Amino acid sequence: MLSNRLAVLLTTALAPAVWGTTYLVTTELLPPHRPLLAAVIRCLPAGLLLIALTRALPKGDWWWRALVLGALNIGAFQALLFIAAYRLPGGIAATVGAVQPLVTAGLSAALLGDRLTLRTVLSGIAGVAGVSLLVLRAGARLDAAGVAAALGGAVVMAFGVVLSKRWVSPAPLLATTGWQLTAGGLLLVPVTLLSEGAPPTHYTADNLLGYAYLCLIGAALTYAVWFRGLRSLPPTSLSFLSLLSPVVATLAGWLVLGQDLSPLQALGALVVLGSLIVAQTQRPRRAAPPPTGPGPGPDLRPDPVRENA
Repeated sequence: MLSNRLAVLLTTALAPAVWGTTYLVTTELLPPHRPLLAAVIRCLPAGLLLIALTRALPKGDWWWRALVLGALNIGAFQALLFIAAYRLPGGIAATVGAVQPLVTAGLSAALLGDRLTLRTVLSGIAGVAGVSLLVLRAGARLDAAGVAAALGGAVVMAFGVVLSKRWVSPAPLLATTGWQLTAGGLLLVPVTLLSEGAPPTHYTADNLLGYAYLCLIGAALTYAVWFRGLRSLPPTSLSFLSLLSPVVATLAGWLVLGQDLSPLQALGALVVLGSLIVAQTQRPRRAAPPPTGPGPGPDLRPDPVRENA
């Protein structure tokens, strides 16, 4: 059982690790000043490809559920992420976004009945501190709208993770992943056209290589791995894995771009990894249900039958 959980953790960790290379690919291969276009090309073709491969469309309630989950996990998250990236230095955006595990833990306690422990809270705080040591720079400029966007991105992603655990699709994993990527990509299209205008008419070989990497590896593969992990792992454990992204982004900048890596940054990476390991070694526990009087209250825990679907 333990070795199986470790295998799922290591496999799922590949997703945020790959997402940590997004900044490098965007800056080195993609056209400048087109972040939302990159998000659309990353998500929409990947979603349509998975739907074409699985030949499965949503049924019943899953039409609107796929739209909600796609908006939270993909569309709204990507839009807020890029707004934060444009209005804030990368270090501040990453540090604010690192609160996602704490938000997920709180939502899991409220909606799924998971117990919020001191160990989880301290691990989350340590994760934020480690990311700040890793990426935050002295004299970084604050922007209220940018901070709000970064915090909003963490919150919508946390809601998406918790709801994905609550709503377990009976369809194959790749089909469910395709629905969410397609829904999120379609929601991003009008936002992209309004904010960035029509897409460019000319693309270089580097541009095409970058878009192909983001679409096939950075979306179709990694989101399938991420949602597969969510079916097996508690939401809070999964969210802590997202702290790997700034670690990988920093290492990629050091290895590929020759950026400096200070001892303080190395310490931050160790703190992040330590908080991640501590968070994964705790088994989730259900909180005792509150008294509800003469009749049973609403059951907000995941349905065990659908959970194993």
